[in-house]
Amino acid sequence: MHPYEMQRLIRERHKDDLLDLRPGSLYHAVERLEKAGLIEAVETTREGKRPERTTYRITEAGTDELLDWLRDWLARPSTDPNQYVAAVSHIPHLPAEEVAGLLANRAMMLEAEIAAMTSMMNRVSSALPRLVMLEAELSLARLRADLAWTAGVVEDLRSGALDWDIEKLRANPIVPGEVRFQEENA
Repeated sequence: MHPYEMQRLIRERHKDDLLDLRPGSLYHAVERLEKAGLIEAVETTREGKRPERTTYRITEAGTDELLDWLRDWLARPSTDPNQYVAAVSHIPHLPAEEVAGLLANRAMMLEAEIAAMTSMMNRVSSALPRLVMLEAELSLARLRADLAWTAGVVEDLRSGALDWDIEKLRANPIVPGEVRFQEENA
């Protein structure tokens, strides 16, 4: 795709509601990805008096980087919740069984974080007023929500309740055919 097409797709999928994508920042990101060898220009075209548009595709190194990043962000909780949202938006790039394992790992780590935070809050709650503990309460609530959602997705993946039909996804008119997803047996 060319960057303008990427922006259009981001808007169509309402990903711009979740991303803080400033005008022009996508073009800078594309430039950085190309310099790093993660994407490459395929062709440059011009239609009428419009500016030239360069179409890019992901390289093998880019695919490897994407999958490494995806595995890491799915498996481990982060202080930046946007990382998880971004990873979940790219989840079809991995086989369902692998995603279930990565998310199960995340759930175990979340359980440990919840236990540690609950223990800390119990220790200090008698010495500190609740007003001072509100941010800890919020953090704990977010961790619990993350755990509940993540565990639910793992259960749906393992039971087959979550449809993981990549061919059906490719046939969706708002999913471009060029998007490469990992095959179930890859």
